[in-house]
Amino acid sequence: MIKKGVILFILVFLVFFSVGGITSSAAGSKFIIVNKVNNQLAYYENSHLKKVFRVGTGRTQSLTPEGTFKIVNRPYYMGNIPGGDPRNPLGNRWLGLNARGTWGTTYAIHGNNNPSSIGYYVSSGCIRMYDNDVEWLFSQVPTNTTVIITTSGKSFVSIATAYGLIGSGNNNNGSTPGPSTGTILKKGSRGSEVQILQRKLTSLGYNTKGVDGIFGANTDQAVRQFQKARHLAVDGIVGPATKKALGI
Repeated sequence: MIKKGVILFILVFLVFFSVGGITSSAAGSKFIIVNKVNNQLAYYENSHLKKVFRVGTGRTQSLTPEGTFKIVNRPYYMGNIPGGDPRNPLGNRWLGLNARGTWGTTYAIHGNNNPSSIGYYVSSGCIRMYDNDVEWLFSQVPTNTTVIITTSGKSFVSIATAYGLIGSGNNNNGSTPGPSTGTILKKGSRGSEVQILQRKLTSLGYNTKGVDGIFGANTDQAVRQFQKARHLAVDGIVGPATKKALGI
């Protein structure tokens, strides 16, 4: 007669490996792309873009590592401070990445107790999300999910194709609207989208004399120079045509 302890061990063993199999399979069908050009995070499932989120990244270009990584751990607490506690600067979820020789304890996609920082270049290297957004993402992605971090003027589908995550014949054009879709930027505009615009213009060689989130005279001049070079209407207004040319 098999002892109860042996039966329990067998059940635990089977459950452990069953869950592991499900996790591996799920991770293979899902991936994340973070583009530092516009501070957006795209979540893909079965080669289809499901959602796009606004995120915060490193204060300087080098702080948030770029490359192909894996989610390797998923705690949601900091020390003795539980996730969701207002005192926890990491918010209510943590998706640790194996970046730069670390094992998910240094770089991560995580929540934040300062939602006004989302969309800006403010972190020490991690990728910040609104707590409700990272909570949703946390519920979707298992360990071993691939995460691509890049600085690119290309669309998410082009990035995914370049990294071999979807086939070149996949015509999913990322129709899920990004956070900035439909917003018109012009002189007097303020906020994270202006900061994204300024960083993009600067990377293309059009000097805005700072990335401060304020659409002033210098940003207006840079926009007009870009529009003139791309044979667009030179009006200083960043609408759909100019955004498309900029890739934001």
